Amino acid sequence: MAFTSTQAQAQAPRVVRDTEIENTIRAYGAPLFEAAGLSLSAVKIRIILSQDLNAFVAGGQQIFINTGLLSRADDPSQVIGVLAHEIGHIAGGHLSRIQEGLRNASNQSIIATVLGAAAAIAAGQPEGLSGAIIGGQALGQRALFKYTQGMEQAADQAGVNFLDSTEQSSRGLLNFLKILQKNALLYTASRDPYASTHPLTQDRILFLENHVARSPYSNVPMPQQYVAMHARARGKINGYVNDPVRTLETYKDRDKSVEARYARAYAYMKLNDKKNALSIVDELISESPKDPFFHELKGDILKDAADINSAILSYTKALKIIPWAALIRVNLARMQLALNDPKVDEEIIRNVRNALRYENKIPALWRQLATAYGRSGQTGKASLALAEEAMLKGDLNRAKQNVKRALGILPTGSPEHIRAQDIENEITNASIKED
Repeated sequence: MAFTSTQAQAQAPRVVRDTEIENTIRAYGAPLFEAAGLSLSAVKIRIILSQDLNAFVAGGQQIFINTGLLSRADDPSQVIGVLAHEIGHIAGGHLSRIQEGLRNASNQSIIATVLGAAAAIAAGQPEGLSGAIIGGQALGQRALFKYTQGMEQAADQAGVNFLDSTEQSSRGLLNFLKILQKNALLYTASRDPYASTHPLTQDRILFLENHVARSPYSNVPMPQQYVAMHARARGKINGYVNDPVRTLETYKDRDKSVEARYARAYAYMKLNDKKNALSIVDELISESPKDPFFHELKGDILKDAADINSAILSYTKALKIIPWAALIRVNLARMQLALNDPKVDEEIIRNVRNALRYENKIPALWRQLATAYGRSGQTGKASLALAEEAMLKGDLNRAKQNVKRALGILPTGSPEHIRAQDIENEITNASIKED
């Protein structure tokens, strides 16, 4: 499907990749990143498959946004407001500063617990921490959470500054916080104000209300293009995440919006109803033949129906419109490999190497490259690609075996041989750290 799910381990958040939705979020964030003095190209945007209303920054310049937030946001201004807040965290260097707060905590068990749940801190979901930090640790807990509250307040201030400097309203962030407050009241009757990594929602709402009352941009309308992009993203997510029967009940046949048709197409895909799914997407393509994501969706439907040649045709059409879309190339290469035709191996290699220019952290791409190299007799390059895949998966033993094989085959001084040496050094350094 257009969504590609990855999960590093059983308990890790499940990340879903989709070119259109990630591009939408990048479009929302571009002026905000510029206002913050940050490079958009250096920031990774990842979507977490979760119904929780949440977004957080972690692991350097990475922004994680839950599908629940995207699907339940009433309009794009709420998503943009949340982005502004999270960019405030990045601009303020809060991820590195929180380590100082941890070092200053008096109880070492608090440090260990919180370091083991850094994503929970960044996400503003302290419940998992609160259950583990009890008894005599309460004072240390309060000190740490108070420290993070200051960061949240700073991120709020930075966020509204970025919105003002780009002449956008902060009303969306205010409305989103009110949604959070409503949900909190449903689940908790009371809460210790220190048992949260965010300031009290009411405090944040008061700050935003005061800012909205003063800002000259509070009533600036949202561009219709953003409204349309948000609706499309929501339709995709709802169709992908929700039960298909529920989706078809929610989005009736008479609703001809792109959001509704997207959702219904995904619902029919999940029901293995190729006929109805194709009927919807063919109608969309007839209306907008140069929309790459409609061609991608058709390719996904055909892929799931095992119609390999037709899926290849649809993915190829999509890539003619947006050749940089590496995630679409993943599926195209998968279909080309499924042909099991040596005549297309060189085309697969070109295709995958092109995708790796934009996305070199996807293990599946390196596996595809290794398969194509292996089938064409390029065993040294195949072993190097397998080593790259193993490194991304954290399998140092397999990486070591493959890089040793690659070094014994690849010509000395070639770019591939030099890269194999680099990987060998990375393995050595990683082994030293483990010891």
